[in-house]
Amino acid sequence: MSAQKVREVVRQIQGLPAAHAQAALTAVPRKSARYVVKTLKSAIANAENNHSAKLKDLVVLEAVAQTGMTLKRFTPKARGSAGPILKRRCHVKIVVSDKPQH
Repeated sequence: MSAQKVREVVRQIQGLPAAHAQAALTAVPRKSARYVVKTLKSAIANAENNHSAKLKDLVVLEAVAQTGMTLKRFTPKARGSAGPILKRRCHVKIVVSDKPQH
């Protein structure tokens, strides 16, 4: 999925408490929201397991979608030429913390 499509969803959860962000993403009817909520759940689980943080204290500090590798494919076109197909990918990064950001 292209980073542009994912960025529209990711912008909605920046600065929200983690529980509210998770609830907000389940209401978004986009395919990219499913990927972002999966990444958010992973970030929450990592914070709880590795840093003994509680879900009610966690806040989404940073949520970004950056461009990844693009697969290049070609489809046949008229008169023997080829038309490019770009299969775009992205990297989703979500940072959650229990400390307020100043």
